[in-house]
Amino acid sequence: MRDLFQQSDKIYFDEGECKGFVPEVHLDVPNFKVFRTDAMFHASLTDIQILQNLQLFTAEHTFKNGSVLFFGKNPETFFEQAIVRCIAFQGNDKRYISDDQKFGGPVYQQYLQAMNWLRGKMKIAYDIENQGGGHRLENWEIPQTVFKEAIINALSHRDYYEKGAVTTIEVFDDRVEISNPGGLLSAISKDFGRRSLSRNPLVFGLFERMHLVEKVGSGIPRMQELMHDIGLPSPTYRTEGMFTIVLARSIPWEIRRHELSKGVSKNQLMILDMIHNNNKITIPNLSKSTGLSETAIENNIRKLKESLLLQRIGTRKDGVWKIV
Repeated sequence: MRDLFQQSDKIYFDEGECKGFVPEVHLDVPNFKVFRTDAMFHASLTDIQILQNLQLFTAEHTFKNGSVLFFGKNPETFFEQAIVRCIAFQGNDKRYISDDQKFGGPVYQQYLQAMNWLRGKMKIAYDIENQGGGHRLENWEIPQTVFKEAIINALSHRDYYEKGAVTTIEVFDDRVEISNPGGLLSAISKDFGRRSLSRNPLVFGLFERMHLVEKVGSGIPRMQELMHDIGLPSPTYRTEGMFTIVLARSIPWEIRRHELSKGVSKNQLMILDMIHNNNKITIPNLSKSTGLSETAIENNIRKLKESLLLQRIGTRKDGVWKIV
């Protein structure tokens, strides 16, 4: 019934009023200032004007549920289900938990805390040569933008009427699963990945104001493209009851090497080993390291490219190798 009314634009959790919320007591002022800065509101606008213009409270001047979720110090005191639980497991099943954290507060801060938690769980390489502004660039094993899209979508689209479950991020050795209560709205089940429809348009709109999401339904294709760019499979989805996105982690080289060894020659495997250790290695250096002639190296590389196992990114002089 809620699904039916939500499609008819009749009922949204985040448009409901939160009568117990007292702005002078419960408003997270620093978080609101961050929002104001990122949303680039003109300095002449007062905070009250911004709240009014964004329709964050009702005609009776009671804060809406979505406003509490986004700007309340502790929304979970009003909605106990409004938290993110982050769990790391040893192995590929749920038998052994190595870390279990719960993050509350404004949903934007929940997003930041979840990303910071994930930073400690992911393998990260640092780009030293292409650093900008004196900062090292972080290359996560799963792109940060993929996590950003998945987590913000979970916080925006979850069914906050469902009190029996919270948004969860589960890290396994081989994958990361991000789940939130509420399956797909039937209105977009046939257009999944092409249309955007939120259960909580107020919350989603505030994230959009911070330039963190777009309403054009581009998130799913963007995540797929980013995963493909680093040689990982497309995200998979489970949409019944809970909505879950499953992100494959980078497979350890030992496992990939074992699988590759079944379909390539010993010389080709030796070349792949060299490239795995140094993706900028040159053909002369490959020849020197393997004992093969440069012609033999080039012939084997050509066969690896034809088999779609190896790719050259960039020029012969300045590019890098990528094992697909």
